[in-house]
Amino acid sequence: MPDRPSLGSLMLVLHSHLPYVLCHGRTPHGTDWLSEAAAECYIPLLDALYDLVDEGVSPHITVGITPVLTEMLADPVFSYEFTMYLQDKTLAADRDEQSFRASGDEQMAGLATFWGAKFRGILRNFRVRYHKSITAAFKKLQDEGHIEIITSAATHGYFPLLSQDVSIQAQVKQGVQTYKRHYGTDPRGFWLPECAYRPRYSWAYPVAPDGTSPSPYLRKGVEEFLGENGIKYFMIESHLLTSSGVGYGKSDSHENSDGGIDTSDFGASVYADRFPALKGLWEQFSKSFTQSGGYDSKPRSIYQAHYIASRGEVAEPVAVFARDPKTGYQVWSSITGYPGDQNYLEFHKKHIPGGHKYHRVSGAGVELGDKMPYDPQVAQERVMEHAAHFVQAAKDILREECSRMGAKPVICSPYDAELFGHWWFEGVDWLKQVIRLAAADPEISLATGTTALAEHAAPEPIALPEGSWGEGGFHWVWLNNNTEWTWKLIYQAEERMRELSLVDDDGELYQRIIRQAARELFLLQASDWQFNITSTTSTDYADLRVNWHYNSFNRLADLADVVHSDHTPSEDEIDTLYYCEERDSLFPDIDPSWFTRVEHPAK
Repeated sequence: MPDRPSLGSLMLVLHSHLPYVLCHGRTPHGTDWLSEAAAECYIPLLDALYDLVDEGVSPHITVGITPVLTEMLADPVFSYEFTMYLQDKTLAADRDEQSFRASGDEQMAGLATFWGAKFRGILRNFRVRYHKSITAAFKKLQDEGHIEIITSAATHGYFPLLSQDVSIQAQVKQGVQTYKRHYGTDPRGFWLPECAYRPRYSWAYPVAPDGTSPSPYLRKGVEEFLGENGIKYFMIESHLLTSSGVGYGKSDSHENSDGGIDTSDFGASVYADRFPALKGLWEQFSKSFTQSGGYDSKPRSIYQAHYIASRGEVAEPVAVFARDPKTGYQVWSSITGYPGDQNYLEFHKKHIPGGHKYHRVSGAGVELGDKMPYDPQVAQERVMEHAAHFVQAAKDILREECSRMGAKPVICSPYDAELFGHWWFEGVDWLKQVIRLAAADPEISLATGTTALAEHAAPEPIALPEGSWGEGGFHWVWLNNNTEWTWKLIYQAEERMRELSLVDDDGELYQRIIRQAARELFLLQASDWQFNITSTTSTDYADLRVNWHYNSFNRLADLADVVHSDHTPSEDEIDTLYYCEERDSLFPDIDPSWFTRVEHPAK
């Protein structure tokens, strides 16, 4: 019987990111945050990928590791902290086992034994299988052709709201440079922070730092910065293709990354009325985009890669893949998604002390106090069933779209990596089985971003609107009444950084100071702070970090002024530099000249 031809490609993308937390406390939002993600997601993911390779299965997935996360994972401080964290988790499991056995609860004691073995295995693999280097372990998989690693903005800065093109330029250049230093090659793909895109148009501050109303000025499109730095593709939310009425399966709503249903046409959404500054930004973009020609009337499929019709004179063409909402629902939806299955581990109920989890979801709406004990064997049976369901659903999509398009489609399925193993404990096992099943199925081709682009690019370029994958499809999650103050601080620091970089002073101390100032600006620009404030997950911590980096930046800027004026800085002022360098020591190759001028300004 002849082999069935492939219907198309499945492009699985995992986006790995955490804000910089080394040397900024330990728990709950400091180094333990990173160690928890490594223990529950990154090491299990590596285990799954290496196991597949050992089986003879090449995973062919795309893994995004942000520059700031790469720097943290490669730092010796992380290796020490991670080892201590795993030892603590193992000891906690041992204490739980003794306690449960003493009370006669053999079922819970068995689960404690399960957790003890789990964390001992993670520590053993970290030390022996991966030689205490998670980044090197991922690099090896890429060097052998099994995965593709993509980069991102230096600290996950939210591009559309940064006020200076040099800020975006610097975030991209540092992202590319960090990638080269750690992974030994040029990146081809780029994860846009929060999938937030802005085209070229005349832009003005949505909230001015000094309360004035500055005149709009022409900004480059995000894709121009990427193309200038050798990037070939990035991912977007599907509504950027479909909300204009030009995509297959146009809908008035889409599901965001938290599983909620949102309005995808920002212009008609309630968010404009909730925050006038955001409405002004949308109207500003809409006017400029319409004047420049906007969309044409041709349909655009989310199951192809599309090159952007950039107006950059220098930039190489860059393509986009749109997130497939159908496969996204299967994983992200809080109502119909796999992680909500009653047999899976309950994330929110933890045993104190130690923090281990011993209960399952138990069903929709079941209170934490009524959760039933977890059964790993039953959960694994559901993993197999859900993996088979996902692969079949992907095949159904490919078959339908192949018939509709008259060409082989590609399903782009991007997810936050931390969902797998952390939020959804069984998620890594599910992913491993999906890859195994897809690799064995002749009707599906597993594809990385580069291979998918080569095989599934549409022939005509497109124009894209502004937007993100956040609630409402625009920027509300990051710019609202609760976060407006953060942008005023960022805008002040951006302007002052540009002034510092323009000073003609090549003195060693001055350059050292402004390099550290640039690091503090990068960390201030991280999109995580606004997200945490809006979602109220860790508002106090986000407030603290914004103020820390803003104040550190200004103290360093003041010190730079002192040094440049040939005054002798005080011991306290020099101590500020030493302290910031010790606490925020990432990006050793940062280059302040990136902030001096835009290399290829918009004309």
